[in-house]
Amino acid sequence: MEIADETTHACSSSQFFRPDVNEYLTSVFERAFPPELVTNVIQTLAEYLGKPPPLTTLRINTLLYSREEAIRLLEKLLSEQYQEKQISTPPVIPHPILVDTVIIPNDGPRKCLLHTKRVIVDLHCGLAVMRGADVFAPGVMAAPKCLQSGDLVSVFADMEGKCRRGLAADYEAQTLYVGNGIAVLSRIQLFGSKSANRGTAIKMVDPLYAAPSLNAELSDVVFIQNLPSIVASHVLDPQPGETILDMCASPGGKTTHIATLMRDKGCLIALDKTAPKIFKLKQNVERFRLSLVHCFIFDSTKALYKSANEFVPLIPTPPPYLPESFDRILLDAPCSALGQRPQPICSISLTELMSYPAYQRSLFEQAVGLLRPGGTLVYSTCTFNPEENEAQVAWALKSFPRLHLSNQVPFVGFPGLPGYGIDAEQLRMVQRFGPIQFFELLDLQLTAHCSANDNSALAKDTIAFFVAKFVKV
Repeated sequence: MEIADETTHACSSSQFFRPDVNEYLTSVFERAFPPELVTNVIQTLAEYLGKPPPLTTLRINTLLYSREEAIRLLEKLLSEQYQEKQISTPPVIPHPILVDTVIIPNDGPRKCLLHTKRVIVDLHCGLAVMRGADVFAPGVMAAPKCLQSGDLVSVFADMEGKCRRGLAADYEAQTLYVGNGIAVLSRIQLFGSKSANRGTAIKMVDPLYAAPSLNAELSDVVFIQNLPSIVASHVLDPQPGETILDMCASPGGKTTHIATLMRDKGCLIALDKTAPKIFKLKQNVERFRLSLVHCFIFDSTKALYKSANEFVPLIPTPPPYLPESFDRILLDAPCSALGQRPQPICSISLTELMSYPAYQRSLFEQAVGLLRPGGTLVYSTCTFNPEENEAQVAWALKSFPRLHLSNQVPFVGFPGLPGYGIDAEQLRMVQRFGPIQFFELLDLQLTAHCSANDNSALAKDTIAFFVAKFVKV
C-alpha cells in the first residue's frame, strides 16, 4: 500500500505565486533584504504558508470559566477524540504570557497509508481538515461509485478548483493529500438524495496533520483563534465602561475578546459590510452570552459624519457617528490575507493585491476622525506584505500629526521590517509575526529583544500578522 505524506501531490514552492505577483514581491522585499537573499526569502515564505501552524490556540471565555476549568474540560474532550483516532493525546498548555489563552501542540505531517477509495474535496474544505476539521458534506466534490458508509477513504483537496461536483471517475488535476477518514455518508447520500449536503461526510481518523476538532463542543467555553489575533485585542487594552468600535468585525473573534476584556460593561459597536458577515458575528456574540455588543451592517469607509451640524442620535444607534465618539478603535483591516495558513497555493492576482493599501487608508482616515483625543487605535492585518503594514504606518504618521506610535503590551512577536519609511525605534514599536528566518536575516539589533524573550518560540510559527498601536494626542 502506498505511503502518503505532505509531499503527495503538493504544489511546488516555485509555483506558489503567480509570476507577476512573484515579481512584485521581489521588488517589495528588496527594500528590506539584500537582493541576493530575496529569492530565498520568497521560497521560505511559500514553504511557511504551505503548512498549518504547529499549535492550536484557544482563547477562554473568562466571563464564564476560569482557565483551570477550561483546561479540565479540554483535556477530557481531547482524550476522547484522540483515543478514537489512536493518536497520543496532546497536552493543554497554559500560555505563559496571555492569561486567557491555552495552546495545544498539533502533530504533523504524519506518515499515512493511502487507501484505494479516494474522495476529492474543495480546497477550502481541505485546508480546514489540515487544521483539525472533519469533512462536511458541502465540501465533497467527487467520490467513487461504490462508496458506502463505513468505508476507509483517502481525502484529497482540489488545488485547481476544476472538479465537477458528483464526479465518479478518477480526477486527474492537481490535488493535495490531507489524510484518511471513515465515510459517514454513502455516495448516494452525498449526491443523490434530498438530504444531501448536510452533516459530517467523512470522519477524519488518520489526518496528515492531527489537530483538535471542537465543532460545536465547548462552544461557550473556548474560541479557536490564531495567537496574533488574541494579541491584537490585548494590545488594544479595552476597559470596562468604555465606548469602543470594531470597524471590520466579522466573524467576531476579536469582537468577543474585546467584550470579554471589558467584562461585558460599556458599549462595543461592531460593523461589517454584509448581512451574512453580521449573522456570523451575532452567532458568536450570542455564543459567549455578551450583552454590550451592538452589530450593524455598514460600510466603515462611511462611518464618520461629515457634518457636525446634523443631529445624530447617541451611540449605540446605527452609524454614521460624530467625530471623536470612541475611546478605542480596532481596525483589523481587510487585506491580501497572505499570512493565513495553510495556503498550498496563492491564487491572488496582482491587481487585487495592489488594491488593498488604498482601501485600508480610506478605513484608517475614518478611524482617526472617530477617535477621541487620548484614545487608542490598533491597526492589524493578516498579511506579510510590507506595503499593507510598515508602509501604512509610515503613511499614517506623516498624514496625521496627532497620531503617535505607542509601545505594545504584550509583545510576543518580532519587530517590523526596515526599508518602508519608519525608523529603527518605530520598528520596535510595531509587532510582526511570521517566519523567524525573516528576522534572522536582518540586523541583530532589531531582533535582540525578541531573542531575549524566553517565550518568543511561541510566536515563531503562527500565521503571519502585523499589529501597530497608535495614540491620538
